[in-house]
Amino acid sequence: MRNAAMVLGIIGGVLCMIVGFFVYGYVEFIGHFGDVPDLAQQVEDPHLLQTVSILSPLLAIAGGAMARARALWGGILLLISTAGMYHAFGFNVATMFPITFCGLAGVLALAAGKPDEEKAHF
Repeated sequence: MRNAAMVLGIIGGVLCMIVGFFVYGYVEFIGHFGDVPDLAQQVEDPHLLQTVSILSPLLAIAGGAMARARALWGGILLLISTAGMYHAFGFNVATMFPITFCGLAGVLALAAGKPDEEKAHF
């Protein structure tokens, strides 16, 4: 389960990074050139979207990379990344795979215990 959490977390983080590039670029474009009537308007909270565009992929990739060695911490980072993406971007066609990959990776990392050790995560 730790290997699956690592792979899904890293893939989800890369997909989230692609979404983050577009969201950050859109916010910057509208901020620089202004609204385009009937086509593109500035979002309600651009700083939230820009912050989540940077932090969420970072947390997902770091959590995925940590999932083998420190499953508890990796799972927590993956679930925080999932919650941030869902809060900022919502669940839509562009975010469904990053959110589900990171969420499943977080659950797998938290569920991954070592049966031959007394303490599962520490």
